[in-house]
Amino acid sequence: MIKLLNHSLQTREKIKIIYYSNDKKLSQRTIKVIKMNDSNVLAYCYMKHSVRVFKLDNILAVESVYRKPG
Repeated sequence: MIKLLNHSLQTREKIKIIYYSNDKKLSQRTIKVIKMNDSNVLAYCYMKHSVRVFKLDNILAVESVYRKPG
């Protein structure tokens, strides 16, 4: 998970996350990571069309948007 987040940070590629929000709702977001630290991810969220902060502990899954052919 951290590897894909770092890859998005370095390459500015979009990734998909499944996120458990503070109000106890699951959502799937497409994001582009801008900055990371030990507890948070600052990213552009394509669903909300704005920069958001995601808690690392609340990110349940990470997936590349661009899949390898085959």
